[in-house]
Order: sequence, then structure tokens, then C-alpha cells
Amino acid sequence: MKRALVISVTVALVLAIFFGVFPSFLAQASDEFKTHVDLPVNSEGTLNGANYTIRVPANWNGTLLVYAHGYLEELQTPPIDAAPGGAFGESILLSMGYAVAGTANRNAGWGVKEGIRNTLALTQFFKGHVSRPKYIILWGFSMGSVIALESIEKYPGIYDGAIAGAGLAAGAPLNFDQSLALSLAYDVIFGWPESWGSVGDVRDDLDFDTEVLPLLPNPLSPANGSKFEFIRRVIKLPPEVNAIVPFWLFTDMFYATQVRGELEQRAGGPVAQNLDHVYTLTAEDIAVLADLEIDAPALLALMNARTNIQASVPARKYLERYADFTGDLTRPVITIHTRVDELVRVANQSVYRRLVQAAGKEDMLIQLFTDAVGHGNFTAPQLLQTVAAMEIWLNTGVKPPPGFFPPALGFIPLAPPPWPFVQQ
Repeated sequence: MKRALVISVTVALVLAIFFGVFPSFLAQASDEFKTHVDLPVNSEGTLNGANYTIRVPANWNGTLLVYAHGYLEELQTPPIDAAPGGAFGESILLSMGYAVAGTANRNAGWGVKEGIRNTLALTQFFKGHVSRPKYIILWGFSMGSVIALESIEKYPGIYDGAIAGAGLAAGAPLNFDQSLALSLAYDVIFGWPESWGSVGDVRDDLDFDTEVLPLLPNPLSPANGSKFEFIRRVIKLPPEVNAIVPFWLFTDMFYATQVRGELEQRAGGPVAQNLDHVYTLTAEDIAVLADLEIDAPALLALMNARTNIQASVPARKYLERYADFTGDLTRPVITIHTRVDELVRVANQSVYRRLVQAAGKEDMLIQLFTDAVGHGNFTAPQLLQTVAAMEIWLNTGVKPPPGFFPPALGFIPLAPPPWPFVQQ
């Protein structure tokens, strides 16, 4: 089964809606830009071992949108997506005057290191072979958000702004520590098969479809449902995740097993730790679970007795490098997150805001939230409005006000919760 942890873009919307919500002056073509080639451009090729796509319309407005994709279990075959939603998203953006570009990584999996390098190489290639854009906006989703947020800190002279959707904005280390918490909760209530490796050190070549999925308990069983409810509550997922199809545990366990194992192979050892974790349940949690015949205090004690799992020092340093963030922004950043995300928690945004505030760069950050449930479950108008906001910000030097993100498009005000497990 080919699996991609990427955003889903609602496509059942007519183009008139898009143009109705997108400021028209941003879609105008410009005569200011000299190109090295005739427009339009529709180019596919290989650069530094990675396939890429570049598309530039005849009415190019001078802005280049560089796309960093999410986690791919298998290498994407050409044509490589150059925008969220693939060809559909590209066609909308091209019709509005934007140039788009996207690159595969040299290999599948947790290719943040390669993604940063390949995206930079593609951007430089565009500048040398097509034109020097007025603005270069890097936008990444899910795993691609790590590429975007790290790149905007590392290469502010290359990228003018970054958009991070469904983002691991708390950094990769905290997010993989969270997957360890899920694994530990699963172990104390269901048992962790030895064939998967250990809770703290997943077997590097573990395959989810053939080795994990067949052993996962049936979510339709009432007895199993009670146990899943313990896991959901102890890892602090909101109840809305229970309505997600397929069942949220499958996505989260894929991430905690195969994805983590593949990353450990890259990093040279176990990457996650729980030395600073404290696992808790509320009195209400305990009472509800007791009604489901789950001895929550006993299970909680088992988890807290095992907060001794350490990462390999070199492997952890690899994960911190690819990537943790400083929050020291010198270019505008917009994050966008659904209010409920079963895989990449909305709590990522509270951590990122604290980092940016601590660096004294809050004026460089806009955080957006949408009234939706699911990982990267954004609509096309929401993404287009976010691009519009970034371009207005770059054009004027002034942040678009909250009113630019109306409830009619599904934007909501939200104070994201604190990061779970770690005392703050």
C-alpha cells in the first residue's frame, strides 16, 4: 500500500469561489521580470538525483511558490507535485499568475535533511534558469513543514516567507517523543510484539502493512474500544478523533512504528525519549474509564514506572538538526492548523509561539486555525487566502489583520493547548 502523510485539499468548489475570496490585485501579471526562457514553462527533470517539476504561466506575477511535500512511504513518480493537491492545485495557482515548483527527495521516508537540500537546489536552479522572482514563498505541509520552518531560519536570504501547514512546529524531537508515549500506552494495555522491536527502539525495517496492521486489535470490538479510549485519553487526543476514518490509531501507529523505524535507520539509533515525561489522567478520565472496566490508575502507574527510555545521543542530535527550531525569525511565517489533528497535534503551535516570543520575533508570525478535524484537512480557499495573506504581508510590510481570515472560510480563533507530558 502506497501511503502519503500529506494534506487533503477540498476540491468540490467552483473557480468563482476562489476568485471571490482571493484579492484580485495579487493575481495580476507583471511586466517587471526578465526571464531566461520564454513563458509559459512546463519543465520536469532531475536535479541532484531528485525529480522536480517547474511550471510558470504566461501571465506570471513574479511570485514563486516552492512546495515541500509531506511524508511519502514510496518515491513519487513524475510528474512531481508542485503544489498542495497536485495537478488540481497547480492549475488554480497557475491561472492566478503564480509560478510553482516542487521536488521529490532523493529517497522516500523521513527525508527532511534531503528535502531541505533538494528544495534549496531547486530554488537556485529556478533563479538561474528561469528568472529571479520578486518573491519566493516556501510552503510545506506535515513533514514538509519541518523543511519549510527550518529553511526559513537557515536561508532567509533565499526565501522571502514560509507557510507551514499541519506543522510539526514544536520540532521533530518532541513529536517523536509523543509517538513514543503512544507506543508505551499501547504496550501497557495491549502488549508490544517482540517482532516490532522494543517500545523505545523500533525495528528499522518494520513494515506497517504486513507486520503491524494485521496484529492491531479490531477497533469495532467493544472490549478493544474501551482500551483504545484509555490510549486516547492518556496521550491527550480530543474525542473528535474517534470520528476520523480510517480509525486514528492506524495512522498514529504507522507513524510510531514504520516511520520511526525508518528514521532510526537514518539517524543511527533510537531517536525518542521519555525521561522528562509525566503521564496523567483527570479525575473525569479515571471515572469514565472505570465505567468501561479499565483500571486506569494501575495502567498509568505502569507507564510512569517506565519513564526511563533514552534516545541514542548521536541519533537524537540528528533529529534535533532535522529539525528543532529556534524561533529566531527574520522573515514572515504563517502557520495553519486544523483545530483537531490526530497525528500532528495542534499543541505544536503553542510550543512554536513560545519559541518565537522568546526570540523576540512575534512580529514575524501569524498563526491560523481552521474549524476542521483531521490531519491537514484544509480547503482550497483557506490555502489560497493564506497565500494571499503572505503576499500582502511581503508587499506592504504589514501583517494582515485577523479580519482577513473570516469564519465564512472556516477560520477560527483558537488558543492551542500546552504540549502534553512535559512539565511547562
